[in-house]
Amino acid sequence: MDLTQKSVENVEYMIEEIKEKLKVLNLGAIKPSHFDEEMYEELFEIYEMVKKKNSFSPNEMQALVEELGSLRKK
Repeated sequence: MDLTQKSVENVEYMIEEIKEKLKVLNLGAIKPSHFDEEMYEELFEIYEMVKKKNSFSPNEMQALVEELGSLRKK
């Protein structure tokens, strides 16, 4: 998968991977449909950071969820 290309499929993939890595309990809170390609670069940066880390503190998880929330479609 080439995540350097903006696409709906890549957005869906990254969101699902982020949710898996963060072990998001409320899966309905973060859906790929909440995001669009306009925020692709920001989402990609979050995805890369999440994939590099093995674990997250509660504060880091809260910050990531808040950042994802700020990227949601209005």
